Amino acid sequence: MKIKALVQTAVFTALLCAVAPLSLPVGPVPVSLATLVIYIAAGVLGRGRAALAVFVYILLGAAGLPVFTGFSGGVQKLVGVTGGYILGYIPLAFMSGIFPAVGARRGGGRFIGIMYPAGMIAGTAALYALGTAWFVVSTGSALSYALAVCVAPFLPGDAVKIAVAAVTAPAIRRGLGKRSA
Repeated sequence: MKIKALVQTAVFTALLCAVAPLSLPVGPVPVSLATLVIYIAAGVLGRGRAALAVFVYILLGAAGLPVFTGFSGGVQKLVGVTGGYILGYIPLAFMSGIFPAVGARRGGGRFIGIMYPAGMIAGTAALYALGTAWFVVSTGSALSYALAVCVAPFLPGDAVKIAVAAVTAPAIRRGLGKRSA
């Protein structure tokens, strides 16, 4: 990995570590800006480096650094009821970054503009699926309950984050002198 790419990846890891602990408890799964940072990272870095940034963030948290919501850390957080959502950040980053890359290869222009939010939506669906499945297994609760407390309350906020990131990420890419996706 080139030095510039390594530094950019490290910056997004650091940004995620700084933002993710700030959370608002709204139920068993807290609200944080971690997904916004991941959406932007995927749009700026691409799927592989964004997933790497998230993976390093998870390793730092697993090692005990207080980078998870509520300034918590440790492996126990990963095996707890919200662990599936934390681990789901990896497919979120990968899928959010793969769609714009496909769009760039298939036609660029307006098409790629649609691919940013499409990737983020697909990544969010993967995040919800993994996190909710983990929640159901770890709590023994019904799927309908898990969807009501772990997904439904987050849909409006995630829609706003996707809208912000779909505009912000391409602008940051251009600012860094990168071509779209």
